[in-house]
Amino acid sequence: MKIAHRGPDAFLFENVNGYTNCCFGFHWLPVVDQLFGMQPIRVKKYPYLWLCYDGEIYNHKKLQHHFEFEYQTKVDGEIIFHLYDKGGIEQFKVFLGRDTYGVRPLFKDGTEDGFLAVCSEAKSLITLKHSMTPFLKVELFLPGHYKVLDLKPNGKVASVEMVKYHHCRDEPLHALYDSIETVKNNLRILFDNAIKKRLMMDRRIGCLLSGGLDSSLVAAILLKQLKEAQVQYPLQTFAIGMEDSPDLLAARKVAKHIGSEHHEVLFNSEEGIQVLDEVYIRKNTDSVVIFSGEGSDELTQGYIYFHKAPSPEKAEEENRTTAAHGLELRVPFLDHRFSSYYLSLPPDMRTPKNGIEKHVLRETCEDSNLIPKEILWRPKEAFSDGITSVKNSWFRILQEYIDHQVDDAAMASAAPNFPSVLPK
Repeated sequence: MKIAHRGPDAFLFENVNGYTNCCFGFHWLPVVDQLFGMQPIRVKKYPYLWLCYDGEIYNHKKLQHHFEFEYQTKVDGEIIFHLYDKGGIEQFKVFLGRDTYGVRPLFKDGTEDGFLAVCSEAKSLITLKHSMTPFLKVELFLPGHYKVLDLKPNGKVASVEMVKYHHCRDEPLHALYDSIETVKNNLRILFDNAIKKRLMMDRRIGCLLSGGLDSSLVAAILLKQLKEAQVQYPLQTFAIGMEDSPDLLAARKVAKHIGSEHHEVLFNSEEGIQVLDEVYIRKNTDSVVIFSGEGSDELTQGYIYFHKAPSPEKAEEENRTTAAHGLELRVPFLDHRFSSYYLSLPPDMRTPKNGIEKHVLRETCEDSNLIPKEILWRPKEAFSDGITSVKNSWFRILQEYIDHQVDDAAMASAAPNFPSVLPK
Protein backbone atom coordinates (compact mmCIF):
# COMPACT_ATOMS: atom_id res chain seq x y z
CA MET A 1 0.00 0.00 0.00
CA LYS A 2 1.55 3.29 -1.08
CA ILE A 3 -0.09 6.63 -0.31
CA ALA A 4 1.11 9.70 1.54
CA HIS A 5 -0.55 12.87 0.24
CA ARG A 6 -3.81 14.60 1.17
CA GLY A 7 -3.90 15.83 4.80
CA PRO A 8 -0.61 15.70 6.73
CA ASP A 9 -1.85 15.72 10.34
CA ALA A 10 -2.95 12.12 11.03
CA PHE A 11 -3.43 8.74 9.34
CA LEU A 12 -5.93 5.89 9.79
CA PHE A 13 -6.20 2.53 8.04
CA GLU A 14 -9.33 0.55 8.91
CA ASN A 15 -10.97 -2.69 7.71
CA VAL A 16 -14.74 -2.84 7.20
CA ASN A 17 -16.32 -5.31 9.61
CA GLY A 18 -17.75 -8.44 8.02
CA TYR A 19 -16.03 -8.05 4.65
CA THR A 20 -12.77 -9.48 3.39
CA ASN A 21 -10.48 -7.26 1.36
CA CYS A 22 -12.55 -4.14 2.11
CA CYS A 23 -10.85 -1.24 3.83
CA PHE A 24 -10.42 2.54 4.13
CA GLY A 25 -7.19 4.53 4.38
CA PHE A 26 -7.17 8.24 5.15
CA HIS A 27 -4.66 11.06 5.66
CA TRP A 28 -6.31 13.85 7.63
CA LEU A 29 -6.25 17.64 7.51
CA PRO A 30 -8.56 18.67 10.39
CA VAL A 31 -10.60 21.79 9.58
CA VAL A 32 -13.95 21.16 11.35
CA ASP A 33 -14.19 19.21 14.64
CA GLN A 34 -10.58 18.32 15.32
CA LEU A 35 -11.64 15.79 17.97
CA PHE A 36 -14.11 13.57 16.09
CA GLY A 37 -13.45 14.51 12.47
CA MET A 38 -11.06 11.67 11.62
CA GLN A 39 -12.17 9.51 8.71
CA PRO A 40 -13.68 7.14 7.85
CA ILE A 41 -16.41 8.77 9.90
CA ARG A 42 -18.59 6.47 11.98
CA VAL A 43 -21.24 7.21 14.61
CA LYS A 44 -22.76 4.86 17.20
CA LYS A 45 -26.30 5.32 15.88
CA TYR A 46 -25.33 3.91 12.47
CA PRO A 47 -22.61 1.28 13.09
CA TYR A 48 -23.08 -0.19 9.60
CA LEU A 49 -22.31 3.08 7.77
CA TRP A 50 -18.82 4.26 6.79
CA LEU A 51 -18.00 7.61 5.20
CA CYS A 52 -14.93 9.17 3.60
CA TYR A 53 -15.28 12.54 1.90
CA ASP A 54 -13.34 15.64 0.95
CA GLY A 55 -15.10 18.99 1.06
CA GLU A 56 -17.56 20.89 3.21
CA ILE A 57 -21.33 20.72 3.66
CA TYR A 58 -22.01 24.36 4.44
CA ASN A 59 -25.75 23.98 5.16
CA HIS A 60 -25.39 21.01 7.51
CA LYS A 61 -26.56 22.97 10.57
CA LYS A 62 -29.61 24.29 8.74
CA LEU A 63 -30.52 20.74 7.72
CA GLN A 64 -29.90 19.46 11.23
CA HIS A 65 -32.26 22.03 12.74
CA HIS A 66 -34.87 21.59 10.02
CA PHE A 67 -35.13 17.83 10.49
CA GLU A 68 -34.30 17.92 14.23
CA PHE A 69 -31.46 15.44 13.87
CA GLU A 70 -29.45 14.63 17.00
CA TYR A 71 -25.76 14.98 16.19
CA GLN A 72 -23.06 12.99 17.94
CA THR A 73 -20.18 15.10 16.57
CA LYS A 74 -19.54 18.57 15.17
CA VAL A 75 -18.50 17.13 11.81
CA ASP A 76 -20.44 18.59 8.87
CA GLY A 77 -20.36 15.23 7.10
CA GLU A 78 -22.44 13.57 9.83
CA ILE A 79 -25.53 15.03 8.14
CA ILE A 80 -25.03 12.47 5.33
CA PHE A 81 -25.69 9.61 7.75
CA HIS A 82 -28.92 11.14 9.03
CA LEU A 83 -30.22 12.04 5.56
CA TYR A 84 -29.30 8.57 4.30
CA ASP A 85 -31.23 7.01 7.17
CA LYS A 86 -34.20 9.33 6.59
CA GLY A 87 -34.33 8.43 2.89
CA GLY A 88 -34.20 4.70 3.59
CA ILE A 89 -30.94 2.88 4.12
CA GLU A 90 -29.85 0.37 1.49
CA GLN A 91 -27.42 -2.10 3.01
CA PHE A 92 -24.51 -3.74 1.20
CA LYS A 93 -24.01 -0.76 -1.11
CA VAL A 94 -21.09 1.46 -2.11
CA PHE A 95 -21.78 5.04 -3.18
CA LEU A 96 -19.23 7.17 -5.01
CA GLY A 97 -19.86 10.82 -5.84
CA ARG A 98 -18.07 13.96 -7.00
CA ASP A 99 -18.92 17.66 -6.86
CA THR A 100 -20.35 19.54 -9.85
CA TYR A 101 -17.08 21.05 -11.09
CA GLY A 102 -14.65 18.42 -9.87
CA VAL A 103 -13.01 20.86 -7.46
CA ARG A 104 -12.11 17.83 -5.36
CA PRO A 105 -10.23 15.07 -7.24
CA LEU A 106 -11.45 11.48 -7.39
CA PHE A 107 -9.88 8.56 -9.28
CA LYS A 108 -10.76 4.88 -9.50
CA ASP A 109 -9.32 1.55 -10.62
CA GLY A 110 -11.41 -1.50 -11.33
CA THR A 111 -11.62 -4.89 -13.02
CA GLU A 112 -14.46 -6.86 -14.58
CA ASP A 113 -14.49 -9.36 -11.71
CA GLY A 114 -15.40 -6.66 -9.17
CA PHE A 115 -12.14 -5.26 -7.82
CA LEU A 116 -12.48 -1.55 -6.96
CA ALA A 117 -9.97 0.98 -5.64
CA VAL A 118 -10.74 4.68 -5.15
CA CYS A 119 -8.39 7.51 -4.24
CA SER A 120 -8.02 11.30 -4.37
CA GLU A 121 -4.62 10.93 -6.09
CA ALA A 122 -4.06 8.95 -9.28
CA LYS A 123 -0.47 8.00 -8.50
CA SER A 124 -1.60 6.05 -5.45
CA LEU A 125 -3.53 3.70 -7.75
CA ILE A 126 -0.99 3.28 -10.55
CA THR A 127 1.21 0.85 -8.60
CA LEU A 128 -1.67 -1.47 -7.63
CA LYS A 129 -1.45 -5.04 -9.03
CA HIS A 130 -4.22 -7.49 -9.91
CA SER A 131 -4.18 -11.01 -11.33
CA MET A 132 -6.83 -10.12 -13.93
CA THR A 133 -4.70 -7.60 -15.81
CA PRO A 134 -1.00 -6.62 -16.18
CA PHE A 135 -1.84 -3.10 -15.10
CA LEU A 136 -4.97 -1.35 -13.90
CA LYS A 137 -6.38 1.57 -15.86
CA VAL A 138 -6.77 4.63 -13.66
CA GLU A 139 -9.90 6.61 -14.53
CA LEU A 140 -11.09 10.04 -13.46
CA PHE A 141 -14.51 9.89 -11.78
CA LEU A 142 -16.81 12.29 -13.62
CA PRO A 143 -17.80 15.56 -11.88
CA GLY A 144 -21.50 16.02 -11.17
CA HIS A 145 -22.13 12.25 -11.01
CA TYR A 146 -22.64 9.56 -8.40
CA LYS A 147 -22.35 5.81 -8.79
CA VAL A 148 -24.08 3.01 -6.91
CA LEU A 149 -22.50 -0.44 -6.53
CA ASP A 150 -23.50 -3.64 -4.76
CA LEU A 151 -20.96 -4.76 -2.14
CA LYS A 152 -20.40 -8.51 -1.83
CA PRO A 153 -19.10 -10.32 1.29
CA ASN A 154 -15.75 -10.96 -0.43
CA GLY A 155 -15.21 -7.20 -0.81
CA LYS A 156 -15.90 -7.11 -4.54
CA VAL A 157 -18.51 -4.87 -6.16
CA ALA A 158 -21.00 -4.93 -9.02
CA SER A 159 -22.14 -1.73 -10.72
CA VAL A 160 -25.82 -0.81 -10.30
CA GLU A 161 -26.13 2.64 -11.87
CA MET A 162 -24.26 5.83 -12.75
CA VAL A 163 -26.32 9.00 -12.29
CA LYS A 164 -25.69 12.54 -13.46
CA TYR A 165 -27.19 14.49 -10.58
CA HIS A 166 -26.26 18.03 -11.56
CA HIS A 167 -24.85 20.05 -14.43
CA CYS A 168 -23.34 23.49 -14.11
CA ARG A 169 -25.63 24.72 -16.88
CA ASP A 170 -28.84 23.70 -15.13
CA GLU A 171 -30.75 26.98 -15.11
CA PRO A 172 -31.40 28.14 -11.54
CA LEU A 173 -34.77 29.33 -10.28
CA HIS A 174 -33.29 32.77 -9.69
CA ALA A 175 -32.19 33.25 -13.33
CA LEU A 176 -33.55 36.79 -13.72
CA TYR A 177 -31.80 39.22 -16.04
CA ASP A 178 -34.44 41.67 -17.25
CA SER A 179 -31.89 44.50 -17.07
CA ILE A 180 -28.17 44.99 -16.51
CA GLU A 181 -28.90 46.49 -13.09
CA THR A 182 -30.83 43.37 -12.07
CA VAL A 183 -27.93 41.22 -13.22
CA LYS A 184 -25.34 43.24 -11.29
CA ASN A 185 -27.44 43.20 -8.13
CA ASN A 186 -27.97 39.43 -8.38
CA LEU A 187 -24.25 38.84 -8.95
CA ARG A 188 -23.36 40.93 -5.89
CA ILE A 189 -25.79 39.06 -3.66
CA LEU A 190 -24.86 35.60 -4.92
CA PHE A 191 -21.10 36.16 -4.72
CA ASP A 192 -21.38 37.71 -1.26
CA ASN A 193 -23.33 34.63 -0.12
CA ALA A 194 -20.82 32.29 -1.81
CA ILE A 195 -18.05 33.69 0.38
CA LYS A 196 -20.14 34.00 3.54
CA LYS A 197 -21.15 30.34 3.63
CA ARG A 198 -17.51 29.29 3.17
CA LEU A 199 -16.53 30.88 6.48
CA MET A 200 -17.39 27.61 8.25
CA MET A 201 -14.14 26.53 9.96
CA ASP A 202 -12.31 25.79 13.21
CA ARG A 203 -8.97 26.89 11.76
CA ARG A 204 -7.53 30.22 10.69
CA ILE A 205 -8.57 31.65 7.32
CA GLY A 206 -6.22 33.19 4.74
CA CYS A 207 -6.47 34.19 1.09
CA LEU A 208 -4.27 33.88 -1.99
CA LEU A 209 -3.80 37.31 -3.56
CA SER A 210 -2.23 37.75 -6.99
CA GLY A 211 -3.37 41.32 -7.49
CA GLY A 212 -5.68 40.27 -10.32
CA LEU A 213 -9.39 40.95 -10.40
CA ASP A 214 -10.61 37.61 -9.06
CA SER A 215 -8.36 37.07 -6.04
CA SER A 216 -8.63 40.77 -5.15
CA LEU A 217 -12.43 40.66 -5.05
CA VAL A 218 -12.38 37.49 -2.97
CA ALA A 219 -9.88 38.98 -0.50
CA ALA A 220 -11.78 42.27 -0.17
CA ILE A 221 -15.20 40.69 0.43
CA LEU A 222 -13.71 38.01 2.68
CA LEU A 223 -12.02 40.58 4.91
CA LYS A 224 -15.24 42.61 5.11
CA GLN A 225 -17.19 39.55 6.19
CA LEU A 226 -14.59 38.48 8.75
CA LYS A 227 -14.92 41.90 10.36
CA GLU A 228 -18.71 41.61 10.38
CA ALA A 229 -18.38 38.18 12.00
CA GLN A 230 -16.07 39.78 14.61
CA VAL A 231 -13.24 37.35 13.92
CA GLN A 232 -10.41 38.29 16.26
CA TYR A 233 -7.45 37.89 13.90
CA PRO A 234 -6.43 39.85 10.79
CA LEU A 235 -6.87 38.29 7.37
CA GLN A 236 -3.56 37.01 6.03
CA THR A 237 -3.07 37.41 2.27
CA PHE A 238 -0.32 35.70 0.28
CA ALA A 239 1.39 36.70 -2.96
CA ILE A 240 4.27 35.04 -4.78
CA GLY A 241 6.63 36.28 -7.44
CA MET A 242 10.05 37.54 -8.43
CA GLU A 243 11.23 40.96 -7.31
CA ASP A 244 9.13 43.75 -8.88
CA SER A 245 6.91 41.31 -10.78
CA PRO A 246 3.52 42.76 -11.86
CA ASP A 247 1.55 40.49 -9.53
CA LEU A 248 3.56 41.45 -6.45
CA LEU A 249 3.17 45.16 -7.12
CA ALA A 250 -0.56 44.83 -7.75
CA ALA A 251 -1.10 42.62 -4.68
CA ARG A 252 0.62 45.20 -2.48
CA LYS A 253 -1.83 47.85 -3.67
CA VAL A 254 -4.80 45.63 -2.90
CA ALA A 255 -3.50 44.56 0.52
CA LYS A 256 -2.91 48.19 1.49
CA HIS A 257 -6.37 49.18 0.23
CA ILE A 258 -8.26 46.47 2.14
CA GLY A 259 -5.95 46.38 5.19
CA SER A 260 -4.88 42.74 5.23
CA GLU A 261 -1.81 41.24 6.90
CA HIS A 262 0.15 40.69 3.71
CA HIS A 263 2.86 38.11 3.07
CA GLU A 264 5.11 37.92 0.03
CA VAL A 265 7.13 34.95 -1.18
CA LEU A 266 10.05 36.22 -3.27
CA PHE A 267 12.13 33.86 -5.37
CA ASN A 268 14.64 33.81 -8.20
CA SER A 269 14.71 31.19 -10.94
CA GLU A 270 17.06 28.84 -9.06
CA GLU A 271 15.02 29.02 -5.86
CA GLY A 272 11.80 28.50 -7.79
CA ILE A 273 13.10 25.25 -9.24
CA GLN A 274 14.40 24.05 -5.87
CA VAL A 275 11.10 24.56 -4.02
CA LEU A 276 8.62 23.24 -6.59
CA ASP A 277 7.31 20.82 -3.96
CA GLU A 278 7.27 23.28 -1.05
CA VAL A 279 4.35 25.40 0.12
CA TYR A 280 5.17 28.59 2.04
CA ILE A 281 1.87 29.16 3.84
CA ARG A 282 1.78 26.09 6.10
CA LYS A 283 5.49 26.32 6.89
CA ASN A 284 5.50 30.01 7.83
CA THR A 285 2.00 30.97 9.04
CA ASP A 286 -0.96 29.48 10.91
CA SER A 287 -3.53 29.97 8.15
CA VAL A 288 -5.03 26.62 7.09
CA VAL A 289 -8.32 27.45 5.32
CA ILE A 290 -7.28 29.33 2.17
CA PHE A 291 -9.65 31.25 -0.12
CA SER A 292 -8.77 31.61 -3.80
CA GLY A 293 -10.07 33.24 -6.98
CA GLU A 294 -9.60 30.01 -8.92
CA GLY A 295 -12.33 28.99 -11.33
CA SER A 296 -13.28 32.51 -12.32
CA ASP A 297 -11.41 32.53 -15.64
CA GLU A 298 -13.09 29.31 -16.73
CA LEU A 299 -16.50 30.53 -15.59
CA THR A 300 -16.35 34.11 -16.90
CA GLN A 301 -14.37 33.64 -20.15
CA GLY A 302 -11.45 35.41 -18.53
CA TYR A 303 -8.64 33.95 -20.63
CA ILE A 304 -7.11 36.15 -23.29
CA TYR A 305 -7.98 33.79 -26.16
CA PHE A 306 -11.69 34.55 -25.66
CA HIS A 307 -11.01 37.98 -27.24
CA LYS A 308 -10.53 36.14 -30.54
CA ALA A 309 -13.88 34.36 -30.51
CA PRO A 310 -15.77 35.28 -33.71
CA SER A 311 -19.09 35.59 -31.85
CA PRO A 312 -20.60 35.28 -28.34
CA GLU A 313 -22.06 31.92 -29.38
CA LYS A 314 -18.64 30.56 -30.45
CA ALA A 315 -17.08 31.77 -27.21
CA GLU A 316 -19.88 29.97 -25.42
CA GLU A 317 -18.81 26.66 -27.00
CA GLU A 318 -15.25 26.89 -25.63
CA ASN A 319 -16.01 27.87 -22.42
CA ARG A 320 -5.25 19.53 -6.50
CA THR A 321 -1.89 19.91 -4.19
CA THR A 322 -3.28 22.11 -1.42
CA ALA A 323 -4.47 19.44 1.05
CA ALA A 324 -1.18 17.55 0.72
CA HIS A 325 0.58 20.58 2.18
CA GLY A 326 -1.89 21.15 4.99
CA LEU A 327 -4.19 23.67 3.30
CA GLU A 328 -7.95 23.59 2.72
CA LEU A 329 -8.75 25.49 -0.49
CA ARG A 330 -12.11 27.22 -0.94
CA VAL A 331 -13.22 28.64 -4.29
CA PRO A 332 -16.32 30.88 -4.08
CA PHE A 333 -16.39 31.57 -7.83
CA LEU A 334 -17.40 27.92 -8.31
CA ASP A 335 -20.28 28.14 -5.87
CA HIS A 336 -23.08 26.31 -7.67
CA ARG A 337 -25.65 29.10 -7.19
CA PHE A 338 -23.33 31.86 -8.38
CA SER A 339 -21.91 29.86 -11.29
CA SER A 340 -25.30 28.55 -12.45
CA TYR A 341 -26.70 32.08 -12.51
CA TYR A 342 -23.66 33.47 -14.32
CA LEU A 343 -23.82 30.74 -16.97
CA SER A 344 -27.55 31.37 -17.44
CA LEU A 345 -26.90 34.94 -18.59
CA PRO A 346 -27.14 35.67 -22.33
CA PRO A 347 -23.82 34.94 -24.12
CA ASP A 348 -23.28 38.57 -25.11
CA MET A 349 -23.25 39.56 -21.42
CA ARG A 350 -20.40 37.16 -20.68
CA THR A 351 -18.03 37.77 -23.57
CA PRO A 352 -15.23 40.39 -23.57
CA LYS A 353 -16.51 43.91 -24.21
CA ASN A 354 -14.46 46.81 -25.57
CA GLY A 355 -11.38 44.60 -25.35
CA ILE A 356 -11.93 43.83 -21.66
CA GLU A 357 -12.74 40.36 -20.34
CA LYS A 358 -15.19 39.81 -17.42
CA HIS A 359 -16.81 43.14 -18.21
CA VAL A 360 -20.08 42.49 -16.39
CA LEU A 361 -18.21 41.33 -13.27
CA ARG A 362 -16.10 44.48 -13.27
CA GLU A 363 -19.17 46.67 -13.83
CA THR A 364 -20.86 44.96 -10.88
CA CYS A 365 -18.13 46.21 -8.52
CA GLU A 366 -17.57 49.60 -10.20
CA ASP A 367 -19.07 51.72 -7.40
CA SER A 368 -18.23 49.52 -4.42
CA ASN A 369 -14.70 50.76 -3.62
CA LEU A 370 -13.87 47.17 -2.69
CA ILE A 371 -10.55 47.32 -4.53
CA PRO A 372 -8.55 50.06 -6.28
CA LYS A 373 -9.96 51.09 -9.68
CA GLU A 374 -6.71 50.24 -11.50
CA ILE A 375 -6.98 46.68 -10.10
CA LEU A 376 -10.67 46.41 -10.92
CA TRP A 377 -9.89 47.13 -14.59
CA ARG A 378 -6.47 45.45 -14.70
CA PRO A 379 -6.19 43.29 -17.85
CA LYS A 380 -5.72 39.55 -17.57
CA GLU A 381 -2.10 38.32 -17.45
CA ALA A 382 -0.79 34.80 -17.82
CA PHE A 383 0.34 33.39 -14.47
CA SER A 384 3.91 32.86 -15.69
CA ASP A 385 4.09 36.51 -16.81
CA GLY A 386 2.47 37.95 -13.68
CA ILE A 387 4.83 36.36 -11.15
CA THR A 388 8.09 37.03 -13.01
CA SER A 389 9.97 40.04 -14.24
CA VAL A 390 9.72 41.38 -17.79
CA LYS A 391 13.18 39.92 -18.45
CA ASN A 392 12.24 36.24 -18.26
CA SER A 393 8.90 34.45 -17.78
CA TRP A 394 8.38 31.54 -15.37
CA PHE A 395 7.11 29.48 -18.32
CA ARG A 396 10.43 29.90 -20.14
CA ILE A 397 12.41 29.15 -16.96
CA LEU A 398 10.49 25.92 -16.39
CA GLN A 399 10.76 24.93 -20.05
CA GLU A 400 14.54 25.30 -19.97
CA TYR A 401 14.72 23.28 -16.75
CA ILE A 402 12.56 20.46 -18.16
CA ASP A 403 14.58 20.37 -21.38
CA HIS A 404 17.67 19.61 -19.28
CA GLN A 405 15.88 17.05 -17.10
CA VAL A 406 14.03 15.08 -19.77
CA ASP A 407 15.87 14.08 -22.96
CA ASP A 408 14.73 12.09 -25.99
CA ALA A 409 15.95 8.82 -24.48
CA ALA A 410 13.81 9.36 -21.35
CA MET A 411 10.75 10.05 -23.50
CA ALA A 412 11.37 6.95 -25.60
CA SER A 413 11.47 4.72 -22.51
CA ALA A 414 8.54 6.37 -20.71
CA ALA A 415 5.83 3.80 -21.56
CA PRO A 416 6.62 1.20 -18.82
CA ASN A 417 6.71 3.87 -16.13
CA PHE A 418 3.55 5.69 -17.25
CA PRO A 419 1.15 3.02 -18.56
CA SER A 420 -2.03 5.04 -17.89
CA VAL A 421 -1.03 8.43 -19.36
CA LEU A 422 1.95 8.40 -21.69
CA PRO A 423 3.95 11.67 -21.74
CA LYS A 424 4.21 13.30 -25.16
